[in-house]
Amino acid sequence: MSQRREPFPMSSPEAQRLEASIPQEGNLDNDWSNMTTRSQAAGPSDEAVAECDEEHSRQSLYSNGNKSISGKKEELDIYATLDIDEDDHEDKFFDRSLDELRTKSWIDRGIFWVMRMSKKIYHRLYGDDLPPSEMLRTLCLAMTLFFMIGGYWLLRSLKDPVLTALCGVSAIPKAKMMSVFVVLGVVSIYNRLLDSDIARHKLFYLFGSFYFCLFFIISVLLYHPTIGLPNEQADPYRILGWISYCSIESFGSVMVSLFWSFANSNFSFKTAKSSYGVLVAMAQIGSIIGPTIVNEYAGTKGPAWCYMVGATFMLLLQGTMYMYIRIYGAQQRNASGTEEEAKKKSSDENPAKKKAGILEGLHLFWEHHYVKGIFAISCLFMVEVTIIDYTMKVLARDYFATLHPCWEGQSCFSTTEGVVNGMSRQATAAFTTFMGLFGQATNALSLVLSLFGTSAVIRYLGLRLTLLVFPSLCLVVIVFVRFYPTLYVVFGAMMT
Repeated sequence: MSQRREPFPMSSPEAQRLEASIPQEGNLDNDWSNMTTRSQAAGPSDEAVAECDEEHSRQSLYSNGNKSISGKKEELDIYATLDIDEDDHEDKFFDRSLDELRTKSWIDRGIFWVMRMSKKIYHRLYGDDLPPSEMLRTLCLAMTLFFMIGGYWLLRSLKDPVLTALCGVSAIPKAKMMSVFVVLGVVSIYNRLLDSDIARHKLFYLFGSFYFCLFFIISVLLYHPTIGLPNEQADPYRILGWISYCSIESFGSVMVSLFWSFANSNFSFKTAKSSYGVLVAMAQIGSIIGPTIVNEYAGTKGPAWCYMVGATFMLLLQGTMYMYIRIYGAQQRNASGTEEEAKKKSSDENPAKKKAGILEGLHLFWEHHYVKGIFAISCLFMVEVTIIDYTMKVLARDYFATLHPCWEGQSCFSTTEGVVNGMSRQATAAFTTFMGLFGQATNALSLVLSLFGTSAVIRYLGLRLTLLVFPSLCLVVIVFVRFYPTLYVVFGAMMT
């Protein structure tokens, strides 16, 4: 057996003298790996060690008992007390790119500074719930809602002037009642298709193409010298006015509902909290730009030209939806899963639950008192709005017919009866411009109140008083309009 040697022998004279002064036990070359770990000095006794271990165990149990009271909360609250804001503690070196540090141009430094500030502002507004990639997807889909709401408010500004010019102002209440039945029929078809296996974006193309063709045909017919606006004789039997009115009403009921159905299935709950604000903001901008086009060009280009622009918006919203599908696809991203999974889950949880029928709304109305309260407030509001709206249309028609009178020799003057039977072309254009101004003012005020007014009123008055302010304000408006029935007083009342 070979003799094991020390791996690091001490060969210096000082080391040899030190080795000789220490008493050796055995052969160092053989026993270097068997060195003892005990000290020759006197240590604590075994009883003292046992007593110390017992005390340490008692303290450990006591501290663990205290920790069990608070659970994991203390561990989480350690960092909750620290007020750390990464945006307020910017590192001048590590928070900047190498290109920014190397550049010597003040213009480039300014560009980099603007980019950094933009990132900070974006993070302040949306945090981590809406990353830039999701923002681009949201903006792409928001353009569809922009063209939809913009086109709707553009056409809505033309709805009453066109009907008044073709059929007379007295046809407005009848057309509104007829539109209820038309909308019910269109919505029933829409619900049937929505429950089918057709994808929502394909339904979007279907209804969008239908309304584009319909509005484009109406805009072309409005140029016709007999059935269009060049014929200034108002006749309740001119069917083009009725078709125009009911088409615009049904578009607002179907297409907006279809868009939100598609959006709800393509955004997760977490992303929707931040992205829906962007969608609504784009819709609000569109609702201002649409009437602005009418206000600016109805007097020069004419209502028929504005109608054709509205039809073009129907084509543009399909283009933006197609672009969204091409880039991001049509798969559902909602956290609740697909519609088939939701139906299966619902049937598993409630196998005996019956499907809601057509009279389910009446049943809820009869059973729950709060539904009756909602119905009373909504009904009061809609009745008031309908009366004041019609009053404004009648006053506007009389005001602009007086401002731009119809003279003998024009088509609006009936030679057989010797009376005026319609509006002049200038009066129709002025009436249309006024309705565009009304749409501008209403939606601009709505945008301002949604940004600064609604939350402040609820915060200062409380929810109960805020709910009471609404019907009280409606009553004040009705009384004020009753005693001062002028055009711009009613205009202000409608904005309120």
